[in-house]
Amino acid sequence: AEADAESKYLSGVGVARQRQAIVNGLRDSIVDFSDGVEGTRPKDVMDLLLLTQYFDMIKEVGSHGAQKTLFLPHGPGSVTELQANLRSGLMNQLDKPLDMKR
Repeated sequence: AEADAESKYLSGVGVARQRQAIVNGLRDSIVDFSDGVEGTRPKDVMDLLLLTQYFDMIKEVGSHGAQKTLFLPHGPGSVTELQANLRSGLMNQLDKPLDMKR
């Protein structure tokens, strides 16, 4: 049981580190793009990244015939709400330190 608990703990640490690396990469991309393209703000870049990810996901889901049904709100207001929720979640995570202690 101890070995199983340790395995699950280490798996969780690995997932947390992976997510932190993704967030750090996104942050670096946003800063690089906003610094490199005059007149853009980090929010503009984040909106573009989120919208691109959203359309990539829709394309991926639609390209596999074996997928189950997936219902997503799809309209201008829905995409804006999705972006706001994702941005809020990302910003909340950026404010938290990564704690790998037990």
